[in-house]
Amino acid sequence: MDLQIYKDVFLFISHVVFVLTLGYYVISALQWYSYRLERVVLNYKRYDWHMFFFLFPTFIYYVGGEYFLLYLYFIFLPTLYMWYKKLDKKLIFTSRVKRFFLFLFIATIFQNILCLISPLCELYGAILPVFVAVFISWLFEKILFEGYKKSAQKELYSRKDLVVIAITASYGKTSIKNYLFQILSNKYKCYMTPRSVNTLGGIIKDINDDLPKDIEIYIVEAGARLKGDINEIATFINPHYSIVGQIGEQHLEYFKSLENIRNTKMELINSNRLQKAYVHQSANINPSEGIIVYGDELHNLKSTLDGLYFDVEIQAKVESFFTPLLGAFNASNLLACIKVALSFMSIEDIKLAISKLQGVEHRLQKIEAGGKIIIDDSFNGNFEGMVSSYNLVSTYDGRKVIVTPGIVESNIETNINLAKVIDNIFDLVIITGKSNQEVLSQNIKKPEKLILNDKSKLQDVLKEHTFVNDLIIFSNDTPGFM
Repeated sequence: MDLQIYKDVFLFISHVVFVLTLGYYVISALQWYSYRLERVVLNYKRYDWHMFFFLFPTFIYYVGGEYFLLYLYFIFLPTLYMWYKKLDKKLIFTSRVKRFFLFLFIATIFQNILCLISPLCELYGAILPVFVAVFISWLFEKILFEGYKKSAQKELYSRKDLVVIAITASYGKTSIKNYLFQILSNKYKCYMTPRSVNTLGGIIKDINDDLPKDIEIYIVEAGARLKGDINEIATFINPHYSIVGQIGEQHLEYFKSLENIRNTKMELINSNRLQKAYVHQSANINPSEGIIVYGDELHNLKSTLDGLYFDVEIQAKVESFFTPLLGAFNASNLLACIKVALSFMSIEDIKLAISKLQGVEHRLQKIEAGGKIIIDDSFNGNFEGMVSSYNLVSTYDGRKVIVTPGIVESNIETNINLAKVIDNIFDLVIITGKSNQEVLSQNIKKPEKLILNDKSKLQDVLKEHTFVNDLIIFSNDTPGFM
């Protein structure tokens, strides 16, 4: 009798452990995809992980019988641990994640108690607690979100003299935000949304938790994965100035067409206190009252490994600029900043500020280490920007090495075109990630190629295959789940 009790307790604990580990995989995937279940199902890049860490373990749970415990402790848990150790983007235990595990634990314990009464509940034993926890978590966070939103809106609108500037683009929006912040900070007390925070939830949290009391200008980055995402942000913050930067095929797999991307980005002008909107010519819209189209004012662009020179036509006069930033594509980003800054500063003050700009982390950062030149461009993930960086690298006389996954969330044709550019410039290509492995391998023919499935081995590969005086560029980067 006592032995049976011990067995029942062991089975009880084992079931809790199994469900919690399934939940760990599920919440990890949800966090990677902004807690959008439909994206985890429809846009996931590693369906083999779904198979190994959710579907197959669940199958074994139902059909394995007494052998399931052997599978759980000697195969599933060790495999999941090794997977966790190799992840380059591990689960962050935010308050939301902690609440999810609390809901999951309670649901599992409650179900296990029911199973003591009725063995029929075992039919849903592995799946039901996870889905109950996902649903309750979604409902609870939605209720919390509405409260946080009202609090942030009240805080934002209580500051009558605060100027809000919103920025969106298919690519370059984080750079524009950082450069504009540096320029305007020479004259005003400014604050910008941190890092790549660009969702409504992130902006609301930023306002509630971190927005300083004494600032004069708040610069907000707005991102989107679905139609209406930008509109939610625009109608919430109601910016005085909006920048719609370059529009291209980034995130095409979500929007399905360039027209949908364009329409979504243009939602940023939906503000009831908009004074001016600066829209890049790639949006293909006509200028109107309050909407200024920019993009063709750049002239005499020269990009070197020392910096960037360019001229801008401003009110029929040509103004010359220099910045230590690398990459020709940054001229377009700076043009947007100049347009907005002219409403706040003199042209001479803008020139001086631009001449002292510091680069954005992981965007064409030049580093010299061990006799090698390293260009960290790992946050540059669009065709135009990546090609621009390759043209810059092509001016280097020595051996050129690239580490890249190609362009994610884009189409095959764009990656074929990217591969052709890579083919003509680099001596060694190290392909990371699975998304574009095949298309890049097939279309890069001249350089030596290495396929790297495990990014944890990158440092060893670089030690073995690169030498003093090599130039190494890290072009785009994707986490392992991509």
